[in-house]
Amino acid sequence: MAYQFSDVQILVVEDMLPILGLTKSVLQVFGFKNLVSAKNGEEAFKVFCEHNPDLVITDWIMEPMDGLELIDQIRENPKSPNPYVPIILMTGYSNRVRVESARDQGVTEFLAKPYTARDLYNRIVQIIENPRQFVKTQDFFGPDRRRRKGEGYGGPQRRQSDEISDEQEQAAEKLLKQMKNDTKEI
Repeated sequence: MAYQFSDVQILVVEDMLPILGLTKSVLQVFGFKNLVSAKNGEEAFKVFCEHNPDLVITDWIMEPMDGLELIDQIRENPKSPNPYVPIILMTGYSNRVRVESARDQGVTEFLAKPYTARDLYNRIVQIIENPRQFVKTQDFFGPDRRRRKGEGYGGPQRRQSDEISDEQEQAAEKLLKQMKNDTKEI
C-alpha cells in the first residue's frame, strides 16, 4: 500500500451495526487504526466536534438526523471544528438525482452500496490524490462540484504501490462476504 494510514482518524457513521462493523473492519485491513463511530447524524456531529477526524464516512438514510443533514452541520455549523473535512457518503440509492443532491450538499465522494473493498479504497485515494478546492457562495459551501475531464493521468497505474495489494483486497473481500453472510442470518 502506498499510504500509511495508521495516524489518520476516521469517523464512520452508520445506523446498521453489521454494516458499521464491516466498514470499520475493511478500514482496519487498509491500515487505519484510529476509528470512531456513531449510529446517526445527531450522535455523529457530537463525535465530530469532540474528535475532529481527518475523514468522515457516513450513510445517507438514518434517523433522527440523516447523512445530508450531518454534512450540512459539518459544513455550516459554527461549532464545526473543520468544515473542510473530506466526506464520503454511502447509500444504496445511487440514481443521478441523488448523486447530484449529495454533491450539491457538499459531499466530497459518493459510494454506492453494496460496495467492494476496492471501491472504498479508491474513494479514499481519490480524496488524497485529487483534493478539490472549496467553493463558498450564497447557496453552497463545499468541494468544487465540477469534475474536470481530461486532466491528470488517465492511463494504467504507474507504480504497483498506487493500488491496494491483492492480499489486502482478498482479505477485505473475504471479510465483506463473511459479514454479509452473518447479516443474512440475523
